[in-house]
Amino acid sequence: MAELGVGLVGQWDGVLAGLHARFASRFVRSEPRARALAYMRGLIAPLERKNGWTLAERAGDRLPIGMQRLLGEADWDADAVRDDVRDYVVETIGDKDGVLIGDDTGFLKKGVRSAGVQRQYSGTAGRTENCQVGTFLAYASPKGRALIDRELYVPASWTDDRERCRDAGIPDEVLFATKTEHFKAMLLRAVEAGVPFAWVTADEAYGQSKSLRCWMEQRAISHVMCVKTSDTVITRGMGERRVDDLVTGLAPQAWKRLSAGKGSHGERMYQWARIPIRIWWENGHGHWVLARRSLKDPTDLAYYVCYGPVATRLKDLVRVAGARWAVEECFQTAKGECGLDHYQVRLYHAWYRHITLAMAALAALTAVRACELSKGETAVA
Repeated sequence: MAELGVGLVGQWDGVLAGLHARFASRFVRSEPRARALAYMRGLIAPLERKNGWTLAERAGDRLPIGMQRLLGEADWDADAVRDDVRDYVVETIGDKDGVLIGDDTGFLKKGVRSAGVQRQYSGTAGRTENCQVGTFLAYASPKGRALIDRELYVPASWTDDRERCRDAGIPDEVLFATKTEHFKAMLLRAVEAGVPFAWVTADEAYGQSKSLRCWMEQRAISHVMCVKTSDTVITRGMGERRVDDLVTGLAPQAWKRLSAGKGSHGERMYQWARIPIRIWWENGHGHWVLARRSLKDPTDLAYYVCYGPVATRLKDLVRVAGARWAVEECFQTAKGECGLDHYQVRLYHAWYRHITLAMAALAALTAVRACELSKGETAVA
């Protein structure tokens, strides 16, 4: 997403206030209720760093104690606010052909006391670093994209040490859960809330989980999940096969040049092919392996395991595969414009509170941009 233009500042402030009014009842007292709006305004403001001190100064406070209390001690329900934000996103950019996207992102941290922090792989840094990792669910439609759910990954090194967990405010009932289990929990919440969507997608960290794919099939959730080259699928008559073996030897005409959507440098053009697997249809749904090949380097391939309605076309699968990049754009915007990674909190519930308010700020920006896009389309028409 491009940076917000100066001419839209008044508009987003009104939209932000309107969104805040929707979840104002989640705060027991008026002071943290008002501070939540000031906090979100600060998150969207053009500040170099968006921490307790800078947000307090922007709000006219001499000290950060009020902002710190908002995240730490104030009485409010962050999960209820998350649900309000999700419902707002659905109202502003919801579409029956929407796509739900799962992914995780790292938050680089110093020290060992912040909830869930340890040396672990961070996609943000592209290497193993001392960090926290959050798992997120994004929603994308032709009208825009936003984050609608979140979970903090708490490694086994933490959940095996309950005293350490208590020191960081992690409740005893929070047990170890994989990122895939987080993804399933967030998907289930979206389904139960009636979020309109047609497909689910995620990268290979999630797609390689056969239990996750089976779980979605049992619920007739159509999906396009990236998998590793060495991952296997069950085929009719050929048993278990590696996905790359299925693609090897495809006739040249099996490959079609298609766009996976617009990127920062224009259309994302690749060659695509799909191979039906498990030829029988179940409840009107079928299975395919989808392959993506670089136009510049034919040896550069990516693979997806797909499940969806029998009428699904190749270009439909390509559209969903390309939609996965929307979550990366959400992370970039949320960190660059909404302070998603600017927090300085240690406690478990404080992480959820900051992240939820940053998601709300992102939802407001998404609503403003969806409105501007609609105006532009109307003007063209």
